[in-house]
Amino acid sequence: MKKLFAEFFGTFWLVFGGCGSAIYAAGIPNLGIGFVGVALAFGLTVLTMAYAVGHISGGHFNPAVSVGLWIGGRFEAKDLIGYILAQVVGAIAAAGVLYLIMSGKSGFDSIGGFAANGYNELSPDGYNMMSALVAEVVLTAFFLLVILGSTNARAPKGFAPIAIGLALTLIHLISIPITNTSVNPARSLSQAIFADGAYMSQVWLFWVAPIGGAILGGLIHKTFFEKE
Repeated sequence: MKKLFAEFFGTFWLVFGGCGSAIYAAGIPNLGIGFVGVALAFGLTVLTMAYAVGHISGGHFNPAVSVGLWIGGRFEAKDLIGYILAQVVGAIAAAGVLYLIMSGKSGFDSIGGFAANGYNELSPDGYNMMSALVAEVVLTAFFLLVILGSTNARAPKGFAPIAIGLALTLIHLISIPITNTSVNPARSLSQAIFADGAYMSQVWLFWVAPIGGAILGGLIHKTFFEKE
């Protein structure tokens, strides 16, 4: 239960901090944090929670990461469903709090895109489904390579959260214009539930692509890098 609570709170913080920065702080004229600020916010959520509760649960905070670690031989299959459920519930709880805060703004009449992920007309810069699929697969695969490599027994001790947080920052710097950046199915589902528009009809891609990319990254690391 401690592990599941750690995953719940870690995923809650990731969605609340990352998506919250996009919803509240990115678009304020002349003062907003913009894409760079949002990317950094997502990286900081993972970095801080990896240090806070990573020693309890491993600090996945992402169904795709849990699947990739299982494929890479670092996580037991018996724990997979529990972790994914904890992550999804944590993400939805965070999105609910974000909605509650946003609905209290003066003049509030619509939740808008709510930092949800999408392609075609729901892509921030108009990228199609294939572009979104390729970006999410490739970026999640490399995310898993960073996670598996930085947590390897032969890697320098104590620095993995920094590498992982910076990797997630870089991933967002690349792909916010393409899909609003998922690489995390729980984060995508939680925002799509509340967002206005057809985001729920596209959320399937943000489960399939990140999990597919995570499997690819796990297999690459296990095949080429796990052993001497």
